[in-house]
Amino acid sequence: MDKLEIKGGWNELKGKIKQAYGDLTDDDLTWQEGKDDETLGKLQQKTGKTRDELVKWINSL
Repeated sequence: MDKLEIKGGWNELKGKIKQAYGDLTDDDLTWQEGKDDETLGKLQQKTGKTRDELVKWINSL
């Protein structure tokens, strides 16, 4: 399983994610240190993608 690697600031990534998935809210994209799984779980519910797909996509941003 891939590990989530946040490059740059979360706010920058959050903007890119919101561009790709316009129906996501700021609450969906709230990220806290050590809560990667919780944030990814919310994104999985909203996007229908698997955890591995999301991690790979976020790491590529």
